[in-house]
Amino acid sequence: MKNYKLLTPGPLTTTMSIKEEMLIDRCTWDDEYKGITQKIRRQLLEAANAPSDSYTAVLMQGSGTFGVEAVFNTAFSSCDKCLLLVNGAYGERISSMAERIGINTIVYSVECDSVHDVAKIRSMLADDYTITHIAMVHCETTTGILNPLEDVAKISAEFGKTLIVDAMSSFGGIPIDVAGLGIDFLISSANKCIQGVPGFSFVIARKSTLSLCKGNSRSLSLDLYDQWIAMDKDGKWRYTSPTQVVAAFSKALDELETEGGVAARHMRYSKSNSLLRSRLLHIGIRPYVKAAVQSPIITTFLFPEEHFDFDSFYNHVKERGFIMYPGKLTDKDTFRIGNIGEIYESDITELCEIIEEYMGRQYNE
Repeated sequence: MKNYKLLTPGPLTTTMSIKEEMLIDRCTWDDEYKGITQKIRRQLLEAANAPSDSYTAVLMQGSGTFGVEAVFNTAFSSCDKCLLLVNGAYGERISSMAERIGINTIVYSVECDSVHDVAKIRSMLADDYTITHIAMVHCETTTGILNPLEDVAKISAEFGKTLIVDAMSSFGGIPIDVAGLGIDFLISSANKCIQGVPGFSFVIARKSTLSLCKGNSRSLSLDLYDQWIAMDKDGKWRYTSPTQVVAAFSKALDELETEGGVAARHMRYSKSNSLLRSRLLHIGIRPYVKAAVQSPIITTFLFPEEHFDFDSFYNHVKERGFIMYPGKLTDKDTFRIGNIGEIYESDITELCEIIEEYMGRQYNE
């Protein structure tokens, strides 16, 4: 199979050194392997600006969705109520999850190209004192829109609510001051902006909040509290962990530090995203969301013309070494291009030239 460059929000293109880490077999009970787990937990807290005296990092088997469901299984008692902010498919997935678990939820939903009205959120909290939690998606991968985390965090602190943030597609690629924002639970996964491979998710959790969650979980394997207690002993996962993926993620965290940390990676992503949007806009391919709320992670583009043949376009680009994402909207014809992972401005330039060739136009300065 050809080694394509993935223009996706994860799984994504990884370095050769990360791939090589997966060539070694490791034992889950071995002290060296358990040391890798503890190293990862420390590095995640550093990347999140979350001091270890008040926060912990808990690793969970499974994709990012497993991590989100672990939090929702664990963080809510039967007396709690969640205000859920939705503007895309991943917010809707959390809504379905909460319904399955049986969490009392109020959904504040807006269109996919819009962010939530901060005044409306404040009004909802003021009108319903029984709301105990606020949950949101930071970067909604459906469109690439970046939701106003800082504003929501400020309101959450003002009203004394527990704040849950799905930072699946943003953590590691956008600076997030977890402690400064007062986030109680932040969820992400190994195969996103840290640039590892799929296989586990992780939760940055406030210890004082998580410590109150004992016995809440409706699931054995998705009990975040029990996973925390077990992992804190010596780094041993409760159940079999994806050893190759864990080793690769440890290497990915080291490479993040070598690059200059989250701020440097954010700058690289932002430059690539800006170049992509400006080049495609020049040939009539317009982004779905406004620049003011566009994340540097993934961009949704509208079909450039009524009879645009996406399959032909996709195959043209794939034959030349790049794989894109189809759109996830139902009301608009779109496709998506991510620029995270081991992707640089030179790759974006090459991609744009391929697209310009397909469109039969030339880019001029």
